[in-house]
Amino acid sequence: MTFSRTPLLLALLPLLATAAHADETDGQPKITRLAPVRAVRGGDGAPRDAGIDGWGTTPLRDTPAAVRVIGHQQLDDHQVRTLSELAREDASLGDNYAPVGYYQNIAIRGFALDAGTGYRGNNLAMTGEQTIALEDKQQVEVLKGLAGLTAGVMEPGGVVNFVSKRPAEVRDLVLGTDSHGSRYVAVDVGGWLSPTFGLRANVAREDMHSHVRHADGRRNFYALAADWKIAPGTTVELDSNYQTSAQRSVSGYQLLGGVALPQNPDPTLMLGYQPWQQPVAIRSTNTSARLHHALGEDWTLRVAAGRSRSVIDDNVAFAYGCWYVAACWSGSPPWYFAPDGSYDIYDYRSPDDTRVGDNARASLEGRFQTGAVAHTLTVGTSAFHRSIDRHGSVNEYVGTWNIADGEPPVFAPSPKQPGPKVRRLDSWQRSGFAMDRLSLGDRWQLVLGAQFVRLHERARNKAGAIERETRLSTTLPQVALLWQPRDAVSVYASASKGLSLGREAPYWTSNDGAMLAPRITRQLETGVKWRWNDRLDLDASLFRIRQPYQYAQPDASAAGFTFVERGREVHDGLELSANGRLTDALGLNASVAMIRARADGTGTAAFDGRQVVNVPRLRASLHLDYTLPVLPRLALQAGWRHAAANPATPDGTVEAPAYDVFDAGLRYTGQLRERAFAVQLGIDNLSNRRYWRDTGSSLGDNYLFPGTPRLARLTVRVSL
Repeated sequence: MTFSRTPLLLALLPLLATAAHADETDGQPKITRLAPVRAVRGGDGAPRDAGIDGWGTTPLRDTPAAVRVIGHQQLDDHQVRTLSELAREDASLGDNYAPVGYYQNIAIRGFALDAGTGYRGNNLAMTGEQTIALEDKQQVEVLKGLAGLTAGVMEPGGVVNFVSKRPAEVRDLVLGTDSHGSRYVAVDVGGWLSPTFGLRANVAREDMHSHVRHADGRRNFYALAADWKIAPGTTVELDSNYQTSAQRSVSGYQLLGGVALPQNPDPTLMLGYQPWQQPVAIRSTNTSARLHHALGEDWTLRVAAGRSRSVIDDNVAFAYGCWYVAACWSGSPPWYFAPDGSYDIYDYRSPDDTRVGDNARASLEGRFQTGAVAHTLTVGTSAFHRSIDRHGSVNEYVGTWNIADGEPPVFAPSPKQPGPKVRRLDSWQRSGFAMDRLSLGDRWQLVLGAQFVRLHERARNKAGAIERETRLSTTLPQVALLWQPRDAVSVYASASKGLSLGREAPYWTSNDGAMLAPRITRQLETGVKWRWNDRLDLDASLFRIRQPYQYAQPDASAAGFTFVERGREVHDGLELSANGRLTDALGLNASVAMIRARADGTGTAAFDGRQVVNVPRLRASLHLDYTLPVLPRLALQAGWRHAAANPATPDGTVEAPAYDVFDAGLRYTGQLRERAFAVQLGIDNLSNRRYWRDTGSSLGDNYLFPGTPRLARLTVRVSL
């Protein structure tokens, strides 16, 4: 492994020799900024306090829910650039269908996020069908469970909120490369043009050389943020970003005959590669505006609106199933690879697949007193519109190959062309919410909240005919009790009710395409938060989440399966974490998640009491950052990721083996000619361990994705 042949490295050396003095990267203008999230960075550059919109913008220690805040300094130190890499930062996160070259999805507490509602930008809904850029993010907030009171219809695992960087006096240049020859450049520039108006721009270009053959790609990203203090107590925040990316998508493996893992999978092999396969091209735009207006000393009005739009040219030579393999004609499930490793390849094309989310929110927050009880009241309303417009796709068989035979031969593409574009989904979610935080003396707080949700959805088939219409109104209450025996310690217990959308039946079931009814979800959670020595946050939470179980039930129908709702799915878990610094020299980010995720009362005895697919019983993550006393500019980095055996079938008969992955790195910070710089060298998967990182599902089918082989990455940051 060497960097000597990487052209970008040659450009780094003269840059270091000419580096100039850095402005203060975290400088703030001398004005009051009423933001939904306020962070104070500690000595390690991580956020030390934040207010979560929907809980009255109170500090994290007063939030009766498990919330993990990952600051941009940690993202930089660990060289995180993708959603799958972000999932390594906390043990409660995991991949869920996250292929190379495609938009990725993750799971929280064992529940895969819904692409329409699981991701948020500055507390507004963000279309998940995009490659989410992190260059312009100040921090990432993982709100676990039903912590997002105003999130509306969502999966019960939680939501991820990306918070934009705000204007500051900053001039940073980042250059990077890796052992495959990738090239990366990013610029972060900001400043205050006047005492009341500031701008910040982030621009990035990435040429990705993948570890998978034929899967190289590129990405361009542009972002602009503006803060404008219109008058004392009135601030407007504007954010907009645009990104284009193009990369061939890499198909996942599948179980052999539905009962066995492929042996010795090649993580560098693109199973369905065809020279005529075009890359998956994604163009995304995210824009938002937020107004904060102080109505006297005790009341604040917040109004926000945003649009998130993603356009996907989905092209893939897709490896899937064995419908055309003789070995599958004798009873082997054709939606898996054949028992001998044979699989079919399909020419799949779905151009101009457009996903749009429009979100608007308004809330009023204030404080008042009734006798001895102090109240912090938040009331508001929200509207969210999501649409999906798609052409009739091409999905045609072109040939068959075997995983043991390496790269497939060239097959002729299908001559068929995509059909007309149709609005496939039109969804409205309207809600009103209220929350009252009652301070009962100095140590106790009672939080009472509720959200009334009205859902109206129309789904159409590719011919434009309505195949489903859903109308639903419900009230979602939430109650929590907090006890603070000391200023640095909070203990809480909460109960909440949520609503998640029903799942769609896979095409190989008897009710192909049917969308089941939305599901009521319930959660109980208790936890403790302790800020130890003002630089280390210790957190523990114990939770139970339950919802109706929707799955493909074996039966006597012609298809052999019918997608039904029967029984319930229950996730019981314990989460522990420590984030901050143990000493001045030693930084720590550690987390453990133990989850018992079971289905019961399903009507299928083989599935009852079994661990749910793609939910390991144990995950652990550890990152250490140690500054050498004798060389204070040099820091050693070490990381460890562990996952227990991961179920790959609902009856638990097949599991991906447990794995441990170790990472290592060095970071050197210094100054040359009064210009600050940092050089980072990191090696992921130091021992080049082969493992299955993901057994997640997409559209009812389960896939297996190999972990990334050993990768060395070099990054240089210079303050100009």
